[in-house]
Amino acid sequence: MLIFKGNGVYGAYAIGKASVFKRGGKAVLRKKISNVQGEIERLYEAKNQALLELEEIYKKALYEIGEANAQIFEIHMMMVDDEDYNESILNIIRTQLVNAEYAVSLTGENFAEMFSSMEDSYMQARASDVKDISNRIIACLLDKNDKKIDFGEKIIICADDLAPSETVSLNKDMVIAFVTEQGTGNSHTAILARNMNIPAVVNVGEGFLERIRDNDLLIIDGYNGEIIAAPDADTLSKYKALQKQDIEKKQLLQKLKGKENITLDGKKINVFANIGSPDNIGSVLLNDAGGIGLFRSEFLYLEKDRFPTEDEQFYSYKKVLESMGGKKVIIRTLDIGADKQIDYFNMDKEENPALGVRAIRICLTRPDIFKTQLRALYRASVYGNLGIMFPMITSEKELKQVLEICDDVKKELKKTNIKYSDKIEIGIMIETPASAIISDKLAPLVDFFSIGTNDLTQYTLACDRQNSKLSPFCDPHNEAILRLIRYSANSAHKYGKWIGICGELAADLTLTEEFLRIGIDELSVSPPYILKLRDKIRNIRLDD
Repeated sequence: MLIFKGNGVYGAYAIGKASVFKRGGKAVLRKKISNVQGEIERLYEAKNQALLELEEIYKKALYEIGEANAQIFEIHMMMVDDEDYNESILNIIRTQLVNAEYAVSLTGENFAEMFSSMEDSYMQARASDVKDISNRIIACLLDKNDKKIDFGEKIIICADDLAPSETVSLNKDMVIAFVTEQGTGNSHTAILARNMNIPAVVNVGEGFLERIRDNDLLIIDGYNGEIIAAPDADTLSKYKALQKQDIEKKQLLQKLKGKENITLDGKKINVFANIGSPDNIGSVLLNDAGGIGLFRSEFLYLEKDRFPTEDEQFYSYKKVLESMGGKKVIIRTLDIGADKQIDYFNMDKEENPALGVRAIRICLTRPDIFKTQLRALYRASVYGNLGIMFPMITSEKELKQVLEICDDVKKELKKTNIKYSDKIEIGIMIETPASAIISDKLAPLVDFFSIGTNDLTQYTLACDRQNSKLSPFCDPHNEAILRLIRYSANSAHKYGKWIGICGELAADLTLTEEFLRIGIDELSVSPPYILKLRDKIRNIRLDD
């Protein structure tokens, strides 16, 4: 029996036979050419074919996992036409007089190495994306492309890594889990695995594939990131029991639909959902969320190669509000910057973007962008129960500036006889120590607080949350963070305002009781965690 350890990216158990994933295609050889123009024409034909294939993958992803996740492949299509990427390929063909597939391969390696060497772990994860598009173009040049990864029986894929396009191409009926030697929890592949509900463990380390053979029996523990190969009878029996319990528990949770989020002693808690796109509404309704506690509006910007218009934003917000049928929908204004960069914003390069011009700082320094979004939000407000939330507030001055701009927008709308609701709740995110410490000053100016525990942890502990090497030091249970949350809750309640949590800690069931005792009124989590959280709340007694 062999035990391997990696990072679990989707919590579930899988038991099945291994299939070591081997990519098809021929090795890329360097060949001398004499017809440069002919080779460039081959390249363009292959790029066009690659774009057609990516369009098909995008459509499949759109259907299976929604627009917010399918946008990965829109980004891939943009990368195929990236000016620097193509200039490098053409330059290698012309100056070295080599074949197109070799030029693409060399450029892909160079760009992947460039991304891998960056300090930002989000950018490091983009190395696999550039490898993916390069391999696709090469496959088109060699006229060798596996459109779908398919198997005759249910298996567990074991690979050095899986590209996003390979992950989406998996037949979910046949692939019960996958394990990769490389990869991170922030990679597009990991994100796709979570949204496709495929148990997965990544970053197992080199040497794993050398010790695994096709048809080896594997146990995948997606909760703890463990892989057990050739388990003995007792271990196999144990995990079959755990798998059965896990399935039964998930089935039991379905019976909680329609039930209240109320403790044993009668305290009611709002349990809302976090989403990034109108396409996620189906999952919100399916999991019986009480509302939407965080709509990440920046995805409307990330999925485009230009600024979304006021009308485009209006129709997206309107769709979400109408779909929720009067339930609360809290939309966070633009939170671009740090690990979410957009080329057309033309932002200056920053040494430390997490501490740079991001979120509300962009909005206050570029009010034209901010006002466009606010106009769309206020126009949409008549179609449902809207709350507007502002990120990265660190001072009273900033908040007052924001509220003045909101007043200006409302005056403009009123002047042109455009209707908006006068019942919109205004809130801010508490995600810096500064906002938590002055929460008693901020509370009188707003209707609610929502704590972003991801950034609050990062800024309180001085740990880059994108840097996996800091995991031992970046403890979200740190007493300092809990004290800041408690102080913010006291400040909110002092002025009769409600407070929620929309960061990852909201789904941490080990902290649920403490949050309720602190006085948290609302918890907003990814849709799949709604019923688990409801179950936890309904088994807590606060008057003990």
